[in-house]
Amino acid sequence: MKNLFLIGGTMGVGKTTACRILEQKLNNSVFLDGDWCWNMHPFQVTEETKRMVVENICFLLNNFIRCSAYENIVFCWVMHQQAIINDILSRLETENCKIHTISLVCSERALRVRLRKDVDAGIREEDVIQRSIQRLPLYDKLHTDKIDMSEIGPEKAADLILSITQRGK
Repeated sequence: MKNLFLIGGTMGVGKTTACRILEQKLNNSVFLDGDWCWNMHPFQVTEETKRMVVENICFLLNNFIRCSAYENIVFCWVMHQQAIINDILSRLETENCKIHTISLVCSERALRVRLRKDVDAGIREEDVIQRSIQRLPLYDKLHTDKIDMSEIGPEKAADLILSITQRGK
């Protein structure tokens, strides 16, 4: 049985860093960041590009699922709506997978601090702060386990993800 981790969270919460650490803690693992499928210039969000990105994500995840080299597949993306999670899962071959859906959340204050550092470093644009904050309450509505990143770093988050997945074994 493979483990499929779907880890969501708003921009700047720490998904990518926590998932990179998680990937290293797991045996025979592979990591996909959904943002890699949006790496285009100019950045264009249209119905066509949204469809293409989800199709590419699902294509890659299914290939990872089918590949015997991987026992653990880690995927992160914003995934701020249950419909996004459901759509992705409906396209995947999950018969031999244990699925772990987790949302990384944090306080508005912690998010502002994290994103301000990125904006000041030139990594992100100023408008990401408000867009990310607006998404925070959406994660409360999801059928996912929640990990509060307000006071913890990515190493601790990866350990908490592992502890969540160990429940019920």
